[in-house]
Amino acid sequence: MKPRAATALSDLAEIKVELERQQRAAAEREAQARADRDREHQARELFANTVGPVTPLPHSGRTELPVARPEPEPLQRRRDEAAALRETMSDGFDVDSLLETDAALSFRRPDIGPDVVRKLRRGGWVIQAQLDLHGLKRDEAREQLATFLREATRQGLRCVRVVHGKGLGSPGREPVLKRRVHSWLVQKASVLAFTQARAAEGGSGALVVLLQPKSSN
Repeated sequence: MKPRAATALSDLAEIKVELERQQRAAAEREAQARADRDREHQARELFANTVGPVTPLPHSGRTELPVARPEPEPLQRRRDEAAALRETMSDGFDVDSLLETDAALSFRRPDIGPDVVRKLRRGGWVIQAQLDLHGLKRDEAREQLATFLREATRQGLRCVRVVHGKGLGSPGREPVLKRRVHSWLVQKASVLAFTQARAAEGGSGALVVLLQPKSSN
């Protein structure tokens, strides 16, 4: 066994070593803190020399409210609905037998009286929206018309105008798009009636369309 005095000296030596280690660690921490303070001070001086004096803005007293994120748009659902609308608007539908034999080639559902068409022709409803199909190819025109009718119905619009042109630029000067628009409109349940627009609203190159009232459900 070691003498008691030797053991005590050994313990003191270990304590001394531990104290020195702790002092070095404290000195290193202090040096690091000074270095951090120096860097922050230099950065502040550089900012002040570059920007110049800065005056804090006075507090407005207003409460900043969180901005609500917009609802995600159901793009796939809209594409599916557009595809379904296109499928229900066939190019092979024979519309001639359903049109009135007047010069305006008007159309009305069986439960819609002729007075409604007369009122529509005279401008009894305010035109709330318009779609211009000039220059569009058949499929583009059909898709845009389907989307337009869907949005108009969703918004609760009652009267809209569809401009299809007079066909003067078509081969043989035949109003091909005009006939297709007639056919597509007849196939849409939301369309109650339509008639040729008045001269000031497009004449034979446009239709005024009466839509089903928006359901309250």
